[in-house]
Amino acid sequence: MSTAFTDTERAILRIVQFQLPDTLTPYADIAREVGTDEETVLNLLRRMKEDGSIRRFGASIKHQKTGWTHNAMVAWIVDEADSDAIGEVAAKNQRISHVYFRPTSAPDWPYTLYTMVHGRSEDECLQVIEELRRETALDEYAVLDSLEELKKTSMTYF
Repeated sequence: MSTAFTDTERAILRIVQFQLPDTLTPYADIAREVGTDEETVLNLLRRMKEDGSIRRFGASIKHQKTGWTHNAMVAWIVDEADSDAIGEVAAKNQRISHVYFRPTSAPDWPYTLYTMVHGRSEDECLQVIEELRRETALDEYAVLDSLEELKKTSMTYF
């Protein structure tokens, strides 16, 4: 679906795609900055949520600043037929932030399901991996530790 945005809507979206003002009235502050009213800002975000342009609109917390200092991408060997059911189990775990199914044709890389696991230590991450292994039929996996975050940003649309 292609949506035509007004100049004011584009200005609002340029702001909200990065960081909301750290104030008690962020939407009113955005409105003031772009020369409109708070209701226009809220209506745009509601409309985009309702029409499916955005799935959710919420806060993003930098996990390292909250004590979650270790994370690992875990690559699992999963049959496509089982991927949805196993993905749902993984998605329910509070310490797994991302779950992806990516089929592969590479003969030396049989992994197709990826989970991003977070913890306060390597041991906590390993516990999450073990929990998921016990709750599902998963058995074969590779742990890809994050050594350094080189870039992490949201998409820029406007």
